[in-house]
Parts: sequence; C-alpha cells; structure tokens
Amino acid sequence: MSGSWRRVLAAPGALIGCVVIAAILGLAAFAPFIAPYDWNATSQCRRLAAMSPEHWFGCDLFGRDIASRVMVGARYSLAMGISTVAISLVFGAMLGVVIGYCGGRVDRIGARLIDAMLCFPPIILAILIVAVLGVGLWNAALAVGISGIPRFARITRSATLSLAARDFVEAARAIGSSDGRVVLRHLMPNLAPILIVLATLDLGTAVLFTATLSFLGLGAQPPTPEWGAMLNAGREYVRYAPWTMVFPGLALFLTVMAVNLVGDRLSAVLDPRQRAR
Repeated sequence: MSGSWRRVLAAPGALIGCVVIAAILGLAAFAPFIAPYDWNATSQCRRLAAMSPEHWFGCDLFGRDIASRVMVGARYSLAMGISTVAISLVFGAMLGVVIGYCGGRVDRIGARLIDAMLCFPPIILAILIVAVLGVGLWNAALAVGISGIPRFARITRSATLSLAARDFVEAARAIGSSDGRVVLRHLMPNLAPILIVLATLDLGTAVLFTATLSFLGLGAQPPTPEWGAMLNAGREYVRYAPWTMVFPGLALFLTVMAVNLVGDRLSAVLDPRQRAR
C-alpha cells in the first residue's frame, strides 16, 4: 500500500490535493486553539466589518469573526461529509455484496430496487428524506448518506458478480469454505481498492451536498458555523459585504477540489488494469 501512496503523491495535482486536505484537517482539529476569536462572539460595532489585520476575513451581520467561523466550520463540514460517506459505504457495500453473491432471484429483485432508487437524483432524494426526518445537522448527514447507498450498492454488486465467477472463488467453494469466509477472505480484499476510490471520490460530493442542504435551510441551523449555513446567512449581503460568502465558499471549493484531485489519482493507481501494466 505504501508503494501505491508513493505513486499517488508522484502526481503534482494529487500532491497539492493531499497538502490542502492535510491543512483543512489541521484547521478542523486545532480550530479552537488557533482561531483568533470566539466563533460565536458578537459585536454591534463590528457588524459587516471589512477585511482588516484584526479580522482577516471580515465580520458577518452580527459582528462575528468570519475567519474563526470558517476554521471551526471545517469541523462540521468534514464531520458531516465523512459521516455520510461512511453510511453510504457500509450499507451500500453490504447490500451490493449480498445481492451480487447470492445471484438469481435475489440479484434480480435487488437490482430493480437499486435502479428504482437511482431514478431520483441524489440531492432530490436527500431533500425528500430530510422532509421525513426533519431539519437538522445530523438528519441532513443521514439523508445524504442514505441517498448515496444505491450508487455504492450498484458498483459493489457489479464488481461482486465479476469476482464471484473467478477461479479463486470457485476453488474456495470447492474446498468447502463457507459463504461468509468466501466473502470476507476472498471478495472483500479484492473489493477494497474499488471501495476506497469510490469513497474518496464521493467525499467531495458528500461535503457539497450537505452544504447544499444547509444553504437551503434544511441542514445546520444558526448559529452553527457550517460552511453551507454561512453561505446562506451571507447571501443577502453579497452586494455590499461579499466577504460573508466568498470565504466560506472558497473553503468549500478548496475542499471539494482537493478531494477530487486525490480521488482521481487514486482511481488511476488502484485500477487493476493500471496495476497490470
């Protein structure tokens, strides 16, 4: 695996992406200690104050320091993105492996169920789920996670169908290995590179979708400094206080771009066809 990471970091774009991700993770981890101000400290004297040496990113409508809120907001945005990918990965992979390995009627019914869920665009499905669960930070994360399950399930099912027909799986069955052992010892190690790439690529989408729900007022609620919620709070003042939207939007853009750069390179490195060359 260390050799794969060296190949990933050999690409300039992926290296830049890793540096950006490391910086954002560092901000998220140490935000309470390095943020110049309390993220929720208000001041009428600083309402919509422009950028200055004291307030690098300016202040919002309530006089709160935007730089501090962006730093702390990295915790919420990344936590929501990682949580949604974890939900999609665990349940989507389980569903896809079961459907693909069982085959027959189970596969036909499962495939139709996945196709039915994929008829809905993920963000629309997430909004429908939030409408059922209720507005809230973690309800939005759960909704985006559930909406991503069909994508993981479809790709895992396809890979499982291919692997289940391979000689090493047939040999494991022939010597009496149980289905559970075949899945855990033979299928999952071969599915792991595919799932790692898919999870990495979906992380950027998950962060963007959870921010979208917060921007629409369905996710994080004030005064939570989540980037999407900050964009929503600053949209009414974008004409004469653009910094209220520029810096949360820039943080969101850099995060999604960095994750996609690393994910694209991982896809090339972990692709079995590339490794065979």
